[in-house]
Amino acid sequence: MALLKKSGPKREPDPEGRMPLMEHLRELRNRLLIALAAVAVGLIIGWILSTPVWELLKEPYCSTAQSHQLNGRCSLTYNGIFSSFFITLKVSLMVGLVASSPVWLYQLWAFVTPALYRTEKRYTLTFLALAIPLFALGAGLAYFIMDTSLAFLLSFSLDDTVATISIDDYLNYVLIMMLIFGVSFELPLLMVFLNIIGVLSRATVAKHRRLVIFLMFVFGAVITPGGDPFTMMALAAPMILLFMAAEFVMYLRERNRPQGEFGDLADDEASPLADDTTPVDDLAPPADEPEADRR
Repeated sequence: MALLKKSGPKREPDPEGRMPLMEHLRELRNRLLIALAAVAVGLIIGWILSTPVWELLKEPYCSTAQSHQLNGRCSLTYNGIFSSFFITLKVSLMVGLVASSPVWLYQLWAFVTPALYRTEKRYTLTFLALAIPLFALGAGLAYFIMDTSLAFLLSFSLDDTVATISIDDYLNYVLIMMLIFGVSFELPLLMVFLNIIGVLSRATVAKHRRLVIFLMFVFGAVITPGGDPFTMMALAAPMILLFMAAEFVMYLRERNRPQGEFGDLADDEASPLADDTTPVDDLAPPADEPEADRR
């Protein structure tokens, strides 16, 4: 840490946002400390709220018939003396990351934004404002369809068998489902971003629309735990709707984009820069130009 200590007089801020490497490292250290402090506070809040949060998380499993096989009540098992402590810690950390997300997301954005242009900063704020609700929408959908998905997967149990699912396995299942659905709902936003930076055109998306929709069904079947058809449809159908919405946004953006003088030319077509084909070396200098400036 001694290498990161400040030395010398205080520097004036660069109007272009540039700074030496050590200044970048110091800023990164400070923002990481702020983000970790926010997560620690969120962890404490999560520890306090761990019981009601756990009651909410286990509700999809408790709605299945297999959850009452052990003693007539909704029961999950755990192994090891310290397992209950680490499970509570995991639930608290989940709550802490969500509760502190505005702080550490802002620290991440504030560290990156000096290197962006004004237009890029506006886009990053817009995308960040849309990314969080989309992720929450996907995670919420995963939670609400989880009881049906679990009931389908557990319905394949053999006769005279009892499901003894551990709390750790169930929490991993819940996390995987929410992360998969949340991240999947961000893919249309990525399409719009690629369109803005000129990597992906709406014509390309329209050309491969059927293939993309087919691949979304394949993705929903492969990526969801268990691969049951209900979960696949619950993931693929909203993704298709968001895909169509993203394509519509791309269409509106390209239609309203101002066309320049050569906007209707193909990429491999030469632009008529000038009608005069006289070589530059043969052009005579203006008559009023001094002799010294003609050399």
